[in-house]
Amino acid sequence: MKSIQTELKQLNKNLHKMIAAENPILYSAAEQLFNAEGKRIRPTIIFLISKIINKHQIISTEQKRLAEITEIIHTASLVHDDIVDNGDQRRGMKTVHNIFNNKIAVLAGDFLFAQSSWYLANLNNLNVVKTISKIITDFAEGEVQQGMKSFDSQISIEEYIEKSFYKTASLLACSCKATTILNKSNKKVQNDFYLYGKHLGLAFQVIDDILDITGLSKDLGKPAGSDLINGNLTAPLIFALNTKSQLPQMINQEFLFKDNINETINMIKKTNATQKAKDIAEEHIQLAIHIIKNKYSYTNNKELLVLTYNLLNRIK
Repeated sequence: MKSIQTELKQLNKNLHKMIAAENPILYSAAEQLFNAEGKRIRPTIIFLISKIINKHQIISTEQKRLAEITEIIHTASLVHDDIVDNGDQRRGMKTVHNIFNNKIAVLAGDFLFAQSSWYLANLNNLNVVKTISKIITDFAEGEVQQGMKSFDSQISIEEYIEKSFYKTASLLACSCKATTILNKSNKKVQNDFYLYGKHLGLAFQVIDDILDITGLSKDLGKPAGSDLINGNLTAPLIFALNTKSQLPQMINQEFLFKDNINETINMIKKTNATQKAKDIAEEHIQLAIHIIKNKYSYTNNKELLVLTYNLLNRIK
C-alpha cells in the first residue's frame, strides 16, 4: 500500500521499542515474534480507515499508536495460541515455547498484553480503552469455546462462526471502531466500521481454515492440517461431515493413526465442503465491501477496497 509505506516502516521501528524489557529472556521471547514479521494487515487497515474518515486524509498520532497496540495484542494472542495448540512453527520460524519453554512463552504473552494495556491507557480515551479491552476478553472466550469443542464431531457451523468471531473477528471489529472513536466520528460511522472489521475478520478466519486444508506447509509457515491435529474442527471439515460417514469416527478417535490426517484432508478435497466454506468467506467479504463502497464512495477508499477484495485471492 503505497500511501502508508512510511507509516508501516515507522510502526515496525516503534514495535521493537515498545516491547523493550530489562529481562533479556523475556525481551528475546517477545522479540522473536516481531522478527517473524507478518503482513501487518491489521495496522494497514487501521491506517487506511484513518485516512478515509478524516477529511484531510491525516492519520493522527493516537491512531498510529492504536495500530501498534493492535499488533502487539495480536502477537500476544499468537504466543498463547501456539502453546494451547502445541504448534512448532509460526510464519516459518520456531515458536516461542519451542525455543524457550511453555512457562517463558506464557510470560512473554502476558508481558505483551500488559505492555499493550499500558500504552492503551496512555491514549487517555475511556471509550477506546473499553472497546479494545473487550478484545482480550473475547480471546479468552474463544479459546475456551475451542477447547470445549475439541474433537467434537457434533459441532455446528454456527458454533464455529461464533468461536471465529471471538478468536479473530473481534480484534478487527473493535480496532476499526476504536480508529473512528479517535477521529471523534459519530456513532453511525463507528458502527459501520465495527461491522466492516467483523465481516473482514470472519472472512479472514474462514480463508485461513481453508488454507489449512488446501495449502502447502511451506506457504502456510506451519504444517498443513494443524487444525485437525489439534482437534480444531473448521468450516471445510464441518461441511464434509455430512457427506463422509468415516469422518465422525476418525474425529472421535482423535485421528489416532498416523495417516488419518492425510486421509481426512483427501476426503474433504473430494467433497464440495471447501467451496461451501469459500462461499461463507465470500459472503462476509461482500458485506464488508458493501459498507465501504456504498457508504464511503466519496472518500479515497480504493486501497481499502483492493485489500478487501484481495483476501479472496489467497484461496483462488
